[in-house]
Parts: sequence; C-alpha cells; structure tokens
Amino acid sequence: MANIVDLRRADDPSDMVHRAVQVLAEGGLLAVPTDTTYALAACALSHEPVARMLDILAQICPQPPTGPILAVPSAEAAWDYINPNQPLARRLARRCWPGPITLELACGAADSAAMQLPESLRVAFMDADGYLPMRVVGHPFIQQLHRFLAGPIVLAGTYSEGDKPHTTCSQCATATGDRIPLLLDDGPTRYGGPATVVRVVDNSYQIRLEGVVESGAIEKFAKPLVVLVCTGNTCRSPMAEVMLRQRLKGATQGEDAVGVVSAGIAAFQGDQASSQAVEVMGKRGLDLTGHASQPMTEQLLQLADVVLTMTRGHREAILMRYPEAADRVHTLRIDGGDIADPVGAPLEVYQQCADQIDSQLEIWIERLQDQWNTGTEL
Repeated sequence: MANIVDLRRADDPSDMVHRAVQVLAEGGLLAVPTDTTYALAACALSHEPVARMLDILAQICPQPPTGPILAVPSAEAAWDYINPNQPLARRLARRCWPGPITLELACGAADSAAMQLPESLRVAFMDADGYLPMRVVGHPFIQQLHRFLAGPIVLAGTYSEGDKPHTTCSQCATATGDRIPLLLDDGPTRYGGPATVVRVVDNSYQIRLEGVVESGAIEKFAKPLVVLVCTGNTCRSPMAEVMLRQRLKGATQGEDAVGVVSAGIAAFQGDQASSQAVEVMGKRGLDLTGHASQPMTEQLLQLADVVLTMTRGHREAILMRYPEAADRVHTLRIDGGDIADPVGAPLEVYQQCADQIDSQLEIWIERLQDQWNTGTEL
C-alpha cells in the first residue's frame, strides 16, 4: 500500500528530506510535489529506477504530453550537461529558472556530464537529435533533495488519460495505486498545470508545449536586454539609453527587438533627467522629459545580457556584490576608461559627454549584433 506523507504537517520536514534522499539513493521511486505538477522522481545515475518509472508512466497514461526531464539545482549546474556557448539558452535559463519552464538544450561535447551517463539511461530523456530537457524546479522540497544527492534527478510529471496533469497528491496517488511506495503531499501545486517546454536551437527557440507560461511571456524572456549604468541615473546613463535605443532601431529587426534601460548605482527612484541632459538630447531629436531614475538592483542585473557602465568604478561596485556577473558587465569605453560625470558643468560639457558616449555606442552596436546574430560571446 502506498504511504502518503503530508509535508505540511510533518514534525520535522528535514527528516522527510533525508528519508526521500535515502529512497532515491537506494534506487527507489518517489512521487513528489513540484511547482507545476506532481511527478515521479528517480536518481539519474542509475538506469533501473528510471526504467521502472517509464513502465509505470506507460501504464498510467500511454501518451503523456511530456516525458521525463533532468532536474538540476541551478542554471550553473546545467552547463555541465549541455553546450554552454549559447547566449539565448543562457538568457532563458537565467531569467526563467527556478520556474515552470523546461528547456530542451543541445548536449555539449563528448566529455560533458550528459554524455557520461550510460546510453541506456540517456535514451530515457534525450531525443534522437541530442536535445536534453532540463529544469530547475521552483519548489523548496526539490531544492532540498538536490543539496543531499550526488547527481541530478529524473522527474516525470504524472497525467491521467486525456492528458490531464495531476496537480494534487490525491490525483497522483489514485493513478499510481500501490506502484509507488512513498508519496509526498504538499497540497495543490503552485501553478496548477504543466511546465511550458521550449527548445533552443542555436539563436532561436520553438515552443514545444505551451503550459502555464504563455508564448508572449517566452517572447519577452528571449529578448536581449542592455542596461546602461552611471551614478545617479540622471545624466550619463539616460543619455546613453536613448541614444542606444535610436541606434538599435536601424540595426535590428523591429523597434522592440532589444530592450534598453538605464540605472544608477546610487540612484533614487523616480528622479527626472537633468535639464542639461534633456536639452542636449532634444537637439538630437531625442526625448528625455519622461525619464525616471531607478537604482541598479539584483533583479535588473539578473535580467541583463549586457551591462555597460560609465566608469571602471561603477563596474567594480557591481562586481564587488555580484562577482558571478563579470562576463556580462563591461565599461562603455572599449579601452576600459571612464566617461566623466558632467553634473554641474556647462551645457557644452554635456554635449561633449554625449558625443563621447555615442562614439562608444557605435562600436558596441557591432559587437552586440555579432553576439545576438551568431551566438558568440563578447
């Protein structure tokens, strides 16, 4: 008989984590909650439990809309298994994980972790073209399992006939019967439906299954974002923002093909651009009257593909807090120098500052196009 344990009422939730880890490490199967559906779980390092999982799934729903996936603890862990030199894949992973999106990604070199798994195990979740479905699941229990397991987890959402996903433990228990000895109940899943499945092919994507994340949201997640940074976000970076946006209009397909915003490392929320910056941009036919300053935040950094700072000091300040972002944060000046702050200076100094910024943006446009069009790194 299946044993259902309610995680919400457990005296010590950590005991249930250790119990689940032991079951998986010993080659057993579990039914676990995720943020989307209830799923069967197996250790990804052994073929036998994964084979049993597939057999049970076939009995429950012969043709489920999605198959097993490889669940990893973080986006960084994913790059051990697939080709990391894919800017679009890295962008989607950075913006969507943890979360209800499965990315089908091309495997990396022959020495990648995915290719070291036994072939009999790889065929359980890799297709004939070598694409590997992966997720970082946004559920605390799954994250706890990752802390104590040596390898990744194979997860397979459970469905009833008619492709109805199981979003409660009772639905999963009814379908699996006594085939799964331990089911962990955490109430209805957060999103109440399956993950959206997106295949990344080079520098484009295909939605293979539209789940709880709609196609319009995926389109926004896939769009590159450039962030221009200065100190107060009232002079240099706002001018850089509107000038870069103008240049991108003629360099990309569609006005909104690339997102551009500006921020300041010591900015207040909602300050207007300086009157001198507004006037100088006005002479270029650009409007800064509606600008509202914003601070550079962790969330904004997480979204950004490229951060261009006005000085070395700005870059150092960001990397002091977020050293892992070093490959995405650069000085606007190609030589690593500074764009001097014109605050308090006459109008002609603002004009000189704008000219200097624009000359550097001209160089960056070419670099950014190369990255987005060919998938190469900066």
